[in-house]
Amino acid sequence: MAALRPPSADFSHLSLDIELIDPALLYRVSRHASGEPYFGRSRGNRFDDPTWKRADRFGTCYLGLDLTVAMAESLLHDVEPTKGRFAVALSEIESRYVFRFHGPALRIANLTGTALFLLGGNGELSGTTDYKLTQRWSRAVCSHPDMVDGFLYMSRRVNDSLAVVLFERDKSAPLNLSAAVPVRLDAHRDFVNSATTLRLGAI
Repeated sequence: MAALRPPSADFSHLSLDIELIDPALLYRVSRHASGEPYFGRSRGNRFDDPTWKRADRFGTCYLGLDLTVAMAESLLHDVEPTKGRFAVALSEIESRYVFRFHGPALRIANLTGTALFLLGGNGELSGTTDYKLTQRWSRAVCSHPDMVDGFLYMSRRVNDSLAVVLFERDKSAPLNLSAAVPVRLDAHRDFVNSATTLRLGAI
């Protein structure tokens, strides 16, 4: 497979495969019981805006389309399995909250499968450790004339499942997206099933 390259010079003229996604389908696992959706501008994550000046960056918010992905991409983001299981401090589990959202449908670009292939990308978008490269892709999508709210991609940690990154271009004009009352992660109705799937154990 050819290595992932930066977006093409004519990326803004390519057609994006846009899907309408109900915010109620999204899950976010957070360390905080308020302030969501939170849009970071650290330049430290896979699809963050690489712009040098912080004030000029767009914000990014990472979510899953199920709780398992949201847990894998947050709680287990930097944890590796031992003997086929994940061990996490109980305090790490108890300090996290699950957020669900409501609002009008989001316009989301599909950056998976043939849709990504036709844009000149491939599976390395989710797997490469070269964040400078993936951030250029995110910047290209955010700057595309279609002005999508974010894009779909394959989760790096659960690579047969989908994740979403949302954009906040202007803090004064946020997405029309509201958070429901959060639920503590270990009290969420899907936690046991997700923890079982991930073979998660508390220490």
